[in-house]
Amino acid sequence: MTANTLFDIAVLPGDGIGAEVVSPCLALMQAAAERVGGFGLSYRQLPAGAQEYLRSGVALPNETLKECRAADAILLGAMGWPEVRYENGTEIAPQLDLRTELGLFAGVRPARALPGVAPVLADQRAANLDFVIIRESVEGLFALRDEGQVIDDREARDTMVITRAVCEQLFDFSFAYARQRKQAGGAGRLTCVDKANVFASMAFFRKIFDERSKGFGDIEADHAYVDATALNLVRRPWDLDVIVTENMFGDILSDLAAGLIGGMGYAPSADIGLDHAVFQPCHGSAPDITGKGVANPTATILSGAMMLDWLGRRHDVPQAVKAGQLLSDAVDEAFRRGIRPFESGGDATTETVAEAVMDSMGTLSHSEAS
Repeated sequence: MTANTLFDIAVLPGDGIGAEVVSPCLALMQAAAERVGGFGLSYRQLPAGAQEYLRSGVALPNETLKECRAADAILLGAMGWPEVRYENGTEIAPQLDLRTELGLFAGVRPARALPGVAPVLADQRAANLDFVIIRESVEGLFALRDEGQVIDDREARDTMVITRAVCEQLFDFSFAYARQRKQAGGAGRLTCVDKANVFASMAFFRKIFDERSKGFGDIEADHAYVDATALNLVRRPWDLDVIVTENMFGDILSDLAAGLIGGMGYAPSADIGLDHAVFQPCHGSAPDITGKGVANPTATILSGAMMLDWLGRRHDVPQAVKAGQLLSDAVDEAFRRGIRPFESGGDATTETVAEAVMDSMGTLSHSEAS
């Protein structure tokens, strides 16, 4: 692309605190882009979510989906509201529909300790946690979520779906991701987490993992059962590098990982496919704190940094990669200086966290320039 690339970003603030955390993220991404230069960002806000469902009867309007398909990337705040449900009792979750519609098979969930955020685990190694869970995001136990059966009010059934096509894409992506981390100083190890000792679907999952590993001889490939992984996430998470796992397993383990680094407000994520990507915090719409101005925007800001990095690498725009690193570094610096959100028992509001990151970005940019 040219040096003056303009990226079109679809923005779905969604419900609850979604708009509260998205707004500062947009301002910070814009500031990072302007400080680095060489590319620009254009934002288009679109309706989707539980409140949109109440208004129009559709949680993910066709026009919103069309705009998302056309965008270079998608930033999502939070979607869903406990009292707003479909007739079958499940919550409104258009973020899941986006994953399916756009083929976003790789859910990237980093777990990285931030400077100054007190680790949950007592071991001093917990202060340097840095691992990633890659969650398959379009099938597994979520594949037929709209087709579950309740039979005569006496039993319920849902179906696990594992396909070779999606697994091959997922594992190739995961090995390449582990390689990228290795080049940056990571361990260069990818662990397949499954329950292959019990379920045929999981044995199939592992079989395909082993097949694809042969194309990545520079990356160590190993296996772990999901129950043992849950145990070791608490006992010795510092031994982990990159994990790849089934949809439901990844959903659960990534929340545990967020707990290890301080909470959901610190946990960014990306759902990535061959042609599209959605970036969002791992947390939900948080009705209990909506409108109070205390939501921790850190996870959303770090998701924005991930978006800039992805855009830069995908479109060969190194300035965007640099801007993503600047934004991530500014978050680190803000916490190193002592900012402490309400989520961690502090008094920093959504606004003051964002201001601290903006101030840190200015300091880092000035230091680099001088």
